[in-house]
Amino acid sequence: MNKKLLLGVATAAALVGSAHADVKIGFLGGFTGAIESLTPPIFDGAQLAASQVNAQGGILDGEQVVMPSADTTCVDASVATNGADRLVNSENVTAIVGALCSGATIAAANNVAVPAGVVMVSPASTSPAISELNDNDMVFRTPPSDAFQGEMLAKLLISKGIEDVAVTYVNNDYGKGLADAFTSAFENQGGMVTANQAHEDGKADYRAELGALAASGSMNLAVLAYADGSGQTILRQAYEGGNFSTFIGADGMVGDRLVEAVGGDVLEGMIATKPGTPELPGAPMFASQAAEAGFDPNAVFAGQSYDAAFMLALAIEKMGENKRDGLNQALRDIATAPGEVVYPGEWEKAKQLLADGKDINYEGATGSHEFDDAGDVPGVIIEMTVRDGKFVEVGRVE
Repeated sequence: MNKKLLLGVATAAALVGSAHADVKIGFLGGFTGAIESLTPPIFDGAQLAASQVNAQGGILDGEQVVMPSADTTCVDASVATNGADRLVNSENVTAIVGALCSGATIAAANNVAVPAGVVMVSPASTSPAISELNDNDMVFRTPPSDAFQGEMLAKLLISKGIEDVAVTYVNNDYGKGLADAFTSAFENQGGMVTANQAHEDGKADYRAELGALAASGSMNLAVLAYADGSGQTILRQAYEGGNFSTFIGADGMVGDRLVEAVGGDVLEGMIATKPGTPELPGAPMFASQAAEAGFDPNAVFAGQSYDAAFMLALAIEKMGENKRDGLNQALRDIATAPGEVVYPGEWEKAKQLLADGKDINYEGATGSHEFDDAGDVPGVIIEMTVRDGKFVEVGRVE
């Protein structure tokens, strides 16, 4: 085939494609760095939502949802900003699922998304600082704030008879926000925080920090950090030092690669928490759909990511056109009662209801997602533990 013919074929293809332009919903995540082992199933959750939309008639006038992605490394604000800039200004996405790490979400929102009027729905950013953003109602999230997770982690430890704990946290928005919430709640419930120490991510050696934590007298070590970053190194070196008998973590640490790297025997019985799923019909529906798609529905933040992507698609369908302006209000509308309930996977049903001019109320994989003024949702916290070489769910923290 000669070059002129190739050019003609390419031009024809472009003209055909232009009749129905794709609807782009970006995904901004930590594909490398401190949570790289946690990110794939989170991305899978968002992609499952897009694939269901496309398989059930498409969005708007039959267009396809496509999901360009960008990396944040989790801990580098400049990389997060650059990734968001590419999605918003080069890919021209309508909205963004993400970011995942709180600092990345704050950087992307402040520097790119909010000025451009692009809605972000984070499936994993839990820092209380997200609630305080001056974001023009552009930033939402599907997991609860760490103000709640910290309180529930404290309650869980007290219920287990743990009365003192040494805390080390990664020195960023996520670590500090969670540590502040946890220590305040733990002390209010009668516990003693013997040490509360920030650490920098990415170091090879935390033995000096661990020495200071051990000197505080507690045998219980809470590491509020990331599974593929400082958290992994600290747990390994803490075990080597032999100064702690109980290890404690939160959602950023809940990954089986952490257990594989440090050792199942070392972490057997580790106590942790993560945002979970209330007892709603959408939860088992999503679990079945995710299993069929080939990923773990219980992976941390996978369900929250699915909900974020599905709701953004519903909001675009609600508006009846592919545009950024007004998407925040449409997002609130499709997630708020009253309205006919729509569950995970029910795209065709939702599309018809909206076409008929009816209100819908999305009840998701991980909750009802009725956003408050800050874009936050109520939540459920699940107790996790390491058993036989992997993290398993114990049950809801009440």
